[in-house]
This record gives sequence, C-alpha cells and structure tokens, in this order.
Amino acid sequence: MPTAALIIIIGIVALIGFSIFISFVPIPLWINALFAGVKVSLGSLVGMRLRKVPPFVIVNALITATKAGIPLTTNDLETHYLSGGNVLRVVTALIAADKAGIELNFTMACGIDLAGRNILEAIQTSVNPRVIDAPTTGKIGAVAKDGIQLWAKARVTVRTNIKTLVGGATEETIIARVGEGIVSAIGSSETYKVVLENPDFISKKVLEKGLDSGTAFEILSIDIADVDVGKNVGAELQADQASSDLKVAQAKAETRRAMAVAQEQEMKARVVEMRSKVVEAEAQVPMAMADAFRKGNLGVMDYYKMKNIQADTTMRENITGPGENS
Repeated sequence: MPTAALIIIIGIVALIGFSIFISFVPIPLWINALFAGVKVSLGSLVGMRLRKVPPFVIVNALITATKAGIPLTTNDLETHYLSGGNVLRVVTALIAADKAGIELNFTMACGIDLAGRNILEAIQTSVNPRVIDAPTTGKIGAVAKDGIQLWAKARVTVRTNIKTLVGGATEETIIARVGEGIVSAIGSSETYKVVLENPDFISKKVLEKGLDSGTAFEILSIDIADVDVGKNVGAELQADQASSDLKVAQAKAETRRAMAVAQEQEMKARVVEMRSKVVEAEAQVPMAMADAFRKGNLGVMDYYKMKNIQADTTMRENITGPGENS
C-alpha cells in the first residue's frame, strides 16, 4: 500500500509539473510553427514568456510573414512589440505593400507604426486613392474681379505618399490649401462668367500651386463638384459707399446751415445793438439842443427851420412810400 500511494503521489506531482510546463511552454504553438516551416526553438518561446511577450502574437505573425515571402525574425518582431508597436498590423502592411509593388521595408513600417500612423490604412490608401471634400461641409465663397460672389465645392483625390508619411501634414492641411487655392483662383478671374463657363479653370490654377508639398499625400486630381452664384458684393460695396458719401454731404450741409443760422443771429444782435445806440443818441438830442439854447449857439429861428425840414422829410416819405424811398 505505501508503494502504491507513493506512485500515485509521484504521478500527481508529475501531472501537475507537466501541466505547468505545458502552460509555460506552448508546445502546440511550437509544433504549429514547425509544420509551417518556421524555425522557432522552445528556448525562444520560454524567453518570450520571461520577457512578457505573447508567443502566439509573435509566432503567428512570423508564420504569416514567412508564408508571404517576407524575411523576418522573432527578434525583429519582439523588438517592435516591446517598443509598443502593433506587430500584426505591420506584418499585414508589409504583405500588402509587397503585393502592390510598393517599396516598404520593415524598419520604415515600424517607424510609421510607432509614430502613431496607421501603416495598413496608409498602404490601402496608396493602392486605392481616397476622395476628400474641400471643404468637408458647405462651400467656399470667393469674389471675382467684377464683384460677383461665387460659392464652390471641390473633390480632391489623394493617395498616401509613404516616404513623407512620417512628419507629413494631414488631410486638414490639404483641405485648407485647396480652399485657399480656390479663393485665389476665383479672385484672379476677370468675371464670374469665366469660372461658370470653365470650372476646370479653378482646378488647373489650384494644381499649379503644388499643394501636396510637405504633406503625407499626393494629390492626383481636383474636381469642382459645384459652383453657385452668390451676391453682387461689388454693387453692395458701391451702394454702401454712396450711402456713406450722402451722410457725409448731409453732415456738411447741416454744418453750413448751422453756421448760417449763427451768422444771422449775430447780425440780428448787431442790429439790435445799433438800434439801441441810435435810440440812446436820439435821447441825447433834446438835451444837446437845450444846452445849445442856453449857450446861445442855437436861436429860435434855427430851431423852427430844423422842425420845418423834419416835417418836409416826413411828408415826402409818406407820399413816396417806404419802398420807393428806399
């Protein structure tokens, strides 16, 4: 009995140890790699466990790359994984680039992936160009030289430029540059009719500017999707200018009127002042005559002559009337 119990205990311990070994060393994965023609040692798999690298991710990616004819090693894939990269996405992108005839090596693919760009999406966009609306919503407004406003919308066909993907500007820059080019092209048109008759005029003008320089894309074509006529901005500006000139003229006229009223008031004040002085002077005449009588400078006959002259003058004024006399 003791011997049988010992055998059972040893068997249980061996089973537990084998289970731990199997869980730590993925034998099925090693067998799968062996039959797939990928040489991966058990020691390499154990090392991945110790480095906290998932062996299934590395081995499956290596099998996929090997079957596609992409020469990679477990060390390459582990390094990229430990750097924080997406191993499966990089391998898939390398296979897609190889099938499409796009020049892309593992180092460049890893750099693009670690830079935060989706390398697989970039390859797909490079193979299948994408259409971008400029602007993304609404339309771009610009004014031709004749003052007519036009609203335009463009469709930009782009494909990814793998060589400038890292550090290259994004779609937002492409959209902004195309919008600026549309405004410049419409603004340089002599009349709005030129743009309406030949919408490709805008496309040619915009493409000549090399808007994809320094971006992660290559512009293949720019097509004007829609052009609408807006307001007559030139006429509105002229109307506003005329209204402004009218207000200025009215203000100047009001100023002149105020000055004329002020001058009239001043003249009236002077007339009142002069009349006051005349009345004051006339009030002093009797006093002067009395003084002349006292001093003997004026006789009675002289006084009567003066009164006769005054009476004659008053009579003539009454006969002729004030209008004729004046």
